[in-house]
Amino acid sequence: MNRKLKTAIIVAGALTALLIITAYLLYNGVIHINHPEMKGLTVKGVDVSCYQGDIDWSLLASQDLDFAFIKATEGSSFEDPKFRQNWQEASETGIRTGAYHFFSFESGGDTQAQNFINAVTPVDNMLPPVIDVEYYGSFGSVETIDVEAVRKELRVMVDILTEEYGIKPVIYVSEETYNTIVKDAFTDCGLWYRSVYSDLPDDVDWVFWQYSNRHRLKGYDGKERFIDMNVFSGNEDEFAKYGKA
Repeated sequence: MNRKLKTAIIVAGALTALLIITAYLLYNGVIHINHPEMKGLTVKGVDVSCYQGDIDWSLLASQDLDFAFIKATEGSSFEDPKFRQNWQEASETGIRTGAYHFFSFESGGDTQAQNFINAVTPVDNMLPPVIDVEYYGSFGSVETIDVEAVRKELRVMVDILTEEYGIKPVIYVSEETYNTIVKDAFTDCGLWYRSVYSDLPDDVDWVFWQYSNRHRLKGYDGKERFIDMNVFSGNEDEFAKYGKA
């Protein structure tokens, strides 16, 4: 084996090992891709559901968090089994709380809105309601839905929640659902954008950014060991005023 070939093999092996180690560290939440504090964005929060199990909200909130979004409902009948406990205990910590609903492509916007309203009693300093619009299950891409029908039902839900809570809901999106369902059709609603493996697109006007799904904090014991991290688009003063009449 000549010297150049031997060197090339060694270099290739080292690069492969480096990639494997980096992937392992990323997957296990040891290192992170996005660092919003480097952009001057410091108003941070989490989003949780029953997958985080029992949450010690005092401990969780003490880890430099300003807000938490809590899963409330899904579709027309499902309520997260931990929601009411989380809603009550989180509101007692002093951090701002908001509730979110996972939107179903199989249910009417009116019945989904009512499901959310039945579960979510307003609390002081509450953040706007959130409608989580993601592809799921057998509805895994734009080819599996009637986009106009989905937009119609989503608009129904937006309007009902606006009337009920006195503020426009925020819509949570992935890149796919933003580009295929929400973009240009719901500009009256704030945007919560998921981008955990890259920076945000320059042309997205967002309010909240879910920048990581691989953080580990203290204070929960569920089967999901990671917790999602989010950041607000403005400073502390702007956040204090956000979502208030």
